[in-house]
Amino acid sequence: MSFCQRYLAPNSWALKPSPSSLAPPEYQRWTNEDMDPVPPNRRTWSTRNYITYWISDAANAPTWQCASSMIAIGLSWRESLAAVAIAHVIIAAVMVLNGTIGARLHVAFPLLNRSSFGFWFSYFSVLSRIILAMFWFGVQTYTGSECTYQMIKAIWPSTGRIPNRLPESANITTVGMMCYVIFWLIQFPLLLVSPQRIKYLFTVKAVIVPLAFIIMLVWAMVRAPPRVSLGPQKSTVAGSDLRWAWLSAMNSALGIYATVAVNIPDFTRYAKTERAQYVQLAVIPIAFTLVAFCGIAVTSAGQVLFNETLWDPTKFIDRAWGVNNRAAAFFASFSFALASIGTNISANSLSAANDMMVLNPKWINIRRGQIICALIGGWVVCPWEILSEAQGFLSFMSGYTVFLGPFAGIMITDVSFDLFSVPLGTTSQIHYSTGLFIDVRWTSRRCTIHEGGIDIGMGLTGAP
Repeated sequence: MSFCQRYLAPNSWALKPSPSSLAPPEYQRWTNEDMDPVPPNRRTWSTRNYITYWISDAANAPTWQCASSMIAIGLSWRESLAAVAIAHVIIAAVMVLNGTIGARLHVAFPLLNRSSFGFWFSYFSVLSRIILAMFWFGVQTYTGSECTYQMIKAIWPSTGRIPNRLPESANITTVGMMCYVIFWLIQFPLLLVSPQRIKYLFTVKAVIVPLAFIIMLVWAMVRAPPRVSLGPQKSTVAGSDLRWAWLSAMNSALGIYATVAVNIPDFTRYAKTERAQYVQLAVIPIAFTLVAFCGIAVTSAGQVLFNETLWDPTKFIDRAWGVNNRAAAFFASFSFALASIGTNISANSLSAANDMMVLNPKWINIRRGQIICALIGGWVVCPWEILSEAQGFLSFMSGYTVFLGPFAGIMITDVSFDLFSVPLGTTSQIHYSTGLFIDVRWTSRRCTIHEGGIDIGMGLTGAP
């Protein structure tokens, strides 16, 4: 067989059906091995893994930026912290409720989505989730590239003097684009680590990144004590403007992990037991509020020290240590870069890959989906445009919760009314679950999920 026949012919890229796939042969085009229920030997996530996962995911630049950018639009630090805390209490409740069905049935979000929205309409919610994950992938990659710039400049200060050949309207410099390429290349092979093994990266990140954040917080409080930086700090808006600004800020905080709240079954499907994921209800609001406080306190200290609202942590690092303490600048930037990689893998790349599988399981598995996300999310999206100003960043995060909230709400309602336990072989377009709720399937092809396996259309299967 020639090279072209083996690697360039379209059929050579088709995935070979796995003999362990649960779907009947006539339905193989709708599924593949990665979409099967997770077998018992691969259910490896314990309560400790979910704790370290959320501590590591909370410690990232967007959480820091979201809270500190609220100060930039006029809220006080107390109002900003309250917005973050309340938002993540809501998110935590949604995570646990939506994650329960994944931990119980061990199947991915796209399959559960088919059961809630019907076979064909589920593609709309899946596509929406894919697009948002790709946008966030670009944002995290750009944040990581800024950290890469600070690390390179800490080693070679002359990097800061490289002339810019790009126009001002590009909102990125020549050296910025160079660092973006470097970070993307470093990040790419790490995206391909299997979900079962990636938990070890979260454990490492859960130790290194929060420690770096605490060190930055202590430094800021020593240089600008809270009575000086936080004490006098008040909101610069009042009346209805203040109320709308606060609601917008809370909605923006909701937007940070609204995507994961929808597809959390992609992670809870690996839980050893259903109870293992319940710890999210406590760890999410605590971890995210503490990281938000670090961002708020350090940003407020920056206002006192530099007379500037440095809501972007990389800009704060540059102003604080870029010249006088290059070692501190390097390690602080490294921690944010590690945070960006970890979050990109868990919340963006892996989530987008799980969703893309459902679009065409014959051609896309988890690894190929991650590659597609890295290419489109990394290069088609222009994250430097989104992050160019605080208001634009908040608008980006708050805008798409309009779609994700209803998606999660419908799935949670289905769980609450036991609509995932449709009897095998049911073909009616309208079925009754408890007598209190009617679930209408707006499509002739239906997918139902139950504890025995997956029913696609008229294909009846079993699961261990």
